[in-house]
Amino acid sequence: ELGTRYFMRDAMGIAAGINEYSRQSDIIFMANYAQTVNVIGCIKTNTTSSVLDATGQVLKLYRHVFGTIPVGVTGETRPLDIAAALNGTGDTVTISVVNPTWETVIMPLEVLNGTTGSEGQFWQVTAPGDMAYNEPGRPENVKIKGPVPVISKGRFKIDPASINIFVIPVGRLK
Repeated sequence: ELGTRYFMRDAMGIAAGINEYSRQSDIIFMANYAQTVNVIGCIKTNTTSSVLDATGQVLKLYRHVFGTIPVGVTGETRPLDIAAALNGTGDTVTISVVNPTWETVIMPLEVLNGTTGSEGQFWQVTAPGDMAYNEPGRPENVKIKGPVPVISKGRFKIDPASINIFVIPVGRLK
């Protein structure tokens, strides 16, 4: 009845896919999600309850937090998958980071032609393991944590097997 089960590792793939759409926004105008409920959907239901599955949590987080004006990311980013975007007023940058490895990675941050505020916010899709999933009527295993205050000192610690969005105020140099 519920169809395909999506795991945290599937959620990381969806996040990396959204990052790619952002990086290629000069050629991708629109993307849609079809079959949203059960079968191959990101919402799973039974006769008494419903839940966003792992991929649905990612779609929800990006919809509410990720910026709308793509920003170029340069330098070597491997093993991380990174995309960045400004909000509509250009005073906040969101940085999406997917770490598909089992290692903690320290990510440097330098903003060219601008400055960053020292205090920002952080969201993360969390799960007890890469094979965790959500099922209707049971406590969520894959969920969104945040916002959590974060101090930007030009470096961020990226947890293993994680999906992260940093929201940082920015200013332009005169």
